[in-house]
Amino acid sequence: MSELQGHCMCGAVTVSMTPARPALGACHCDMCRRWTSSALMTIPAAPGYAALGPVKTYVSSDWAERAFCADCGSALWYRITAPGKMHGQVQMAAGLFDNAGGTKLGLELYVDRKPEGYAFAGEHRQMTEADVMAAFRPAAEEGKS
Repeated sequence: MSELQGHCMCGAVTVSMTPARPALGACHCDMCRRWTSSALMTIPAAPGYAALGPVKTYVSSDWAERAFCADCGSALWYRITAPGKMHGQVQMAAGLFDNAGGTKLGLELYVDRKPEGYAFAGEHRQMTEADVMAAFRPAAEEGKS
């Protein structure tokens, strides 16, 4: 897939990235819904993405951080910070890119947490909160409830 160019709502932050896979992801966890007032729609970024402008990050859990524009607050990305095979993986906010419209939904996370009225059409992989925790929880937290 070719490189995507995008920007935040105010244009202060510009981003460029090549998708790791040509698929959208949607997350319905409580934090993503609070951050976006909906599901966080993302595109997985291959290594080597770039962002220029007033980027701020927020450590939102023991295993990830979220980035946003310091001027307008637009969501930029979600990055795995925990050690392990997922370390450093980045999910870029799909709304940053005008030319990402043809990308189809491939993964929906926290499907058991989404509001009753939310529904996405088409066949795609779905993971519950338990599925996500089993796949992404850092090894140090395994065995804890």
